[in-house]
Amino acid sequence: MKKQAVFYHAGCPVCVSAEQSVLSALDRSRFDVEVVHLGTDKGRVLEAEKAGIRSVPALALDGQVFHINFGADLSALK
Repeated sequence: MKKQAVFYHAGCPVCVSAEQSVLSALDRSRFDVEVVHLGTDKGRVLEAEKAGIRSVPALALDGQVFHINFGADLSALK
């Protein structure tokens, strides 16, 4: 069974660069990967908060959160 990986971002240059780097490094045979653009899908901001996301870009990987660089505070996306 594959583990879940969710990459949250806001579409900024920092986020796009992180998305390309991080997702190219993930083993797709081990992870189901979903990309969530919180700038256009604001309905999922609460979900991101509940997952422990504080800023984007961030990767929620099998229940663990990894904040990558700093593009935007999650509160700015509400």
